[in-house]
Amino acid sequence: MTPGPATEDDLNDLPAGWKGQIAEGAMFAFPRPAAPHIEAASALTGLLLPPFRFGQGGPGGWVILAEPEVRFGTNLLIPDLAGWRRERFSSPDQGPYTVRPDWICELLSPSTARFDRIKKLRIYAAHEVSHAWILDPILTTLEVYRLQNAHWLLTSTYEGDAKVRAEPFEAVEIDLGLIWTRGGPTTWDFVAEEHATYGAQNAP
Repeated sequence: MTPGPATEDDLNDLPAGWKGQIAEGAMFAFPRPAAPHIEAASALTGLLLPPFRFGQGGPGGWVILAEPEVRFGTNLLIPDLAGWRRERFSSPDQGPYTVRPDWICELLSPSTARFDRIKKLRIYAAHEVSHAWILDPILTTLEVYRLQNAHWLLTSTYEGDAKVRAEPFEAVEIDLGLIWTRGGPTTWDFVAEEHATYGAQNAP
């Protein structure tokens, strides 16, 4: 984390291979995710797009994007995945998306878990994102949340190779076993906590 208030110009100064976001007035930057994170995100995207974006074996009606920059008031966040009901979706001519998503999914990694669970979920709730998923590719777990009375309600949890119908995509069964990287935790390029955020050691 860098001292606030941060601006979008600060994001341009990050070294190659780092991804920056602005949350609650400060910039947070993390190294690009390792293989299990990338592979799980790609697999989940591949499972959701045919039925929910293209209507192949499912209801359609969604636009689902990987790592879109989205503006939430003064915050600039990058959900790992975000989905909009098609009637609400608006594509910007340039710059970040400004219409809040209806669903977000964050995939946890050692360097981002605290940021994803606390700051980002708090901002998503404040801006009325109605559904959130938290995926952990190492523990192979899925947590499903619904926004209720401005707070996140945990509606269900799944693990391993469960076959799930998880809101807001309960119309189609998803096999979680198709998402996880096989080979165990040794495939993960672990990032030490003390080096997880850019400039953290030098922050006053």
